[in-house]
Amino acid sequence: MQRNDAARALLPRAHPGTCLADVVPSWLAVAHDALRLPGPRTEQESAVAPTGVIAARRFEAHPSLRDDGSVAWWLKDETDHQLAREALHTERERTAFLADASSRLLSSLNLGRCMDVTAQMAAEGLADAALAIAPARGHRLPVVTCLRGGTPTASLEAIDPDDVPGLGEALRGFPPVPSRWLDPSTAPQWMIPEGFGPVGAIVVTPLPGHGVPAGALILLRKACSAAFTDEEEVFARLFAARSGAAMSAARLYEEQRAITQVLMRELLPPTLREISGVDFAGSYRPSADHERIGGDFYDVHPAPVAGEPSLVAIGDVCGKGLEAAVLTGKIRNTLHALLHVADDHHRMLSLLNTALLTSHHSRFATLVLASAVRCGNDVQVRLTSAGHPAPLIVRTGGTVEAADTRGTLVGALPVVRARTATLTLAPGESCVLYTDGITEAKGGPLGSTRFGEERLARALAGCAGAPAAAIVEHLQMLASQWIGNGDHDDIAVVAISAPRKRT
Repeated sequence: MQRNDAARALLPRAHPGTCLADVVPSWLAVAHDALRLPGPRTEQESAVAPTGVIAARRFEAHPSLRDDGSVAWWLKDETDHQLAREALHTERERTAFLADASSRLLSSLNLGRCMDVTAQMAAEGLADAALAIAPARGHRLPVVTCLRGGTPTASLEAIDPDDVPGLGEALRGFPPVPSRWLDPSTAPQWMIPEGFGPVGAIVVTPLPGHGVPAGALILLRKACSAAFTDEEEVFARLFAARSGAAMSAARLYEEQRAITQVLMRELLPPTLREISGVDFAGSYRPSADHERIGGDFYDVHPAPVAGEPSLVAIGDVCGKGLEAAVLTGKIRNTLHALLHVADDHHRMLSLLNTALLTSHHSRFATLVLASAVRCGNDVQVRLTSAGHPAPLIVRTGGTVEAADTRGTLVGALPVVRARTATLTLAPGESCVLYTDGITEAKGGPLGSTRFGEERLARALAGCAGAPAAAIVEHLQMLASQWIGNGDHDDIAVVAISAPRKRT
């Protein structure tokens, strides 16, 4: 055996005359013996260089056949290249893990689902078990626990997070403490999943949200597993950042949804019924099928004292959608505050007009006020229009007539001018209030023809003697058939009827 100075330093036992198998690692000895075997070698076998470890470093061996039949082995140090390849592979795996986490976390705006995904992915890719913890609800912490290979389980823990080292700080958004500072033996029983065994290492890291902490992530490793490295803890924080953003977005969505539901309940038109002997019915259809509120509205305010008129209001705010709905809510609330002057329509409209002119809104609205009271078998109605289509009166013989009321719209001019009409509804007769969404609806065979006032009057003539609910339902059905799948404005209809005599 011969060697150069580099080989002497790497293989100190190698001396001239010694057997190669006695001084080199087994992987190199096997490669040497295979090279000396008789018979041809395939191209693939010749191209593959054996690799292995010598003195804690990785080498790649390249043989060279000499003229005397001996073999010279050249050893190339591949340690740094191997470490670079392993680091690149690890980085690719972690990048793929984070990309998958982002995709799964952002696929749902449900907070519970986000916590399940966080705990499950952390248990599979970062630890032997994981706990996703949300901010406290009252005196309990929402916790989702997951073992590697298991399914997430949710619970509410009545514990003080400050009793767990690092947890209270993480829930308040403070930076995490290194896992080497946390004593695994101090882990409380509620934190350790059933059947997990002794805890060997703990990581507690915050789940950062949008401006406020979204919760905390706890990673557990068994006593038989390796402790968390600094790199693993940094990677856990990268994962926690994505989980926290998703949980924060889900929580914000839930809060906005709850607020929206409350506002919807306040802004949606009421369900009408017979009040003090007067039959009321109403229906509303927003301009977009995915919306529930818009710029049209109606309300019925029952009289506080029996024998006095109930007030009906129907209106149309300029525009549609949420912005129009906000102004709709303002008008309805203002009208409700002005019920003490409901017997004076003109004063009520003037006060409403002043309120709109002094607000930050630049929109205007049309409006009809109707006061209805039962007098014997008849119903007395007073109608005042502020720039709104005149109500239609349906008589028992099928005659349809427009109420003699008109006026200027509210929210645009300093002074509101309006004329009030008074009429009587005999049993079976009705007064129909509507917004221009029905008369201006385009549809029909060509899809571009307006429904129009004449078609509306003919439809009402066929409703003579019908109850208020039947009239409203019939008009909305006709409008829906006329519009088809086309675009349309908000449509609101209210019917005031004098009930037929009961026999």
